[in-house]
Amino acid sequence: MNAAPWKIITNDAVKSDLRALDKSQRKEVLRAMKKVSMNPLPASEGGYGNPLGNKSGLNLTGCLKIKLLRLGIRIVYRLRRTERGMQIIVISVRADNEVYRIADERLKKEE
Repeated sequence: MNAAPWKIITNDAVKSDLRALDKSQRKEVLRAMKKVSMNPLPASEGGYGNPLGNKSGLNLTGCLKIKLLRLGIRIVYRLRRTERGMQIIVISVRADNEVYRIADERLKKEE
């Protein structure tokens, strides 16, 4: 495992996701992101990330997720390996794959 954390990359939509959480949820989400940034690689490479593929007909190949089970929150991110970046796509409550639909929409806007 690398000693230095990966850079956490966010945008206005992700900042809005964070603001929508209550203070205690926000604190746990930020703690989880910081922990995962120490090794955001997929679990198959010894990291914390759980790879996503096709979820409910949405192609999220290349993205990974962090599950905060107690809070029912998912964080979807992807790696920018060349810049050692962990780009956060969405932070949301896991309601009937809503988080994955939002991730898909945001990724399509980037294309």
